[in-house]
Amino acid sequence: MRRIQIVTGHYGSGKTEYAVNLALSLAAAGHNTTLADLDIVNPYFRSYEQTARLEAAGVKVIVTSCGGAADIPALNPAVLSIFQNDNQSGVLDIGGDPIGARVLARFAPQLAGQDFDLLYVLNANRPETNDPDKALAYLQGIERECKQKATGIVNNTHLCRETTLDQVLKGARLAQSLAQRTGLPIVAHAVERRFAAQAADLLPEAIFPMDIYMKKPWEIGICD
Repeated sequence: MRRIQIVTGHYGSGKTEYAVNLALSLAAAGHNTTLADLDIVNPYFRSYEQTARLEAAGVKVIVTSCGGAADIPALNPAVLSIFQNDNQSGVLDIGGDPIGARVLARFAPQLAGQDFDLLYVLNANRPETNDPDKALAYLQGIERECKQKATGIVNNTHLCRETTLDQVLKGARLAQSLAQRTGLPIVAHAVERRFAAQAADLLPEAIFPMDIYMKKPWEIGICD
């Protein structure tokens, strides 16, 4: 895994859930980890909402210049520390659409020569990315706006609490089709922990087990 992991994908793809779980897994493995919430377009399901959990696990969290108290299109200059400190693992959660991905273009000079992955999180249940043509067009839009090329695909197909293993496998088929078209590797199938063992038996690529932290307000305390 490269030192900097940049996570993007369509709104509702589960990119923020993946970013939070990835940061926690890196910290658990002993890495000095920072998560930067750079999604300054979408006010819902922001990774900074999990700041207490992340910091308790040893993850440093960087949010907007208002410390997450208000959603404004502003960047925290502390993000630069991720590019400057070679002893730090960075997870960047960027906007979930081509417009939101523009924020990454701001850091093009800092990314030059850096060891990073740009991961496209794919949910086959999103209408905008539910077939290979649409998934490819959306990926290309993100690449065009952020002025970087994706390096891998993460299948994170889900239906929130209605997710089944069949949904995961449906997403795997779409991810495999997109991988064939683009030449990009499937980095992982991100699945709820309860499906991880079964998915590992059925899919050739890596499985990334996830816990669900990003919940709707009415799910908190009910679906835990």
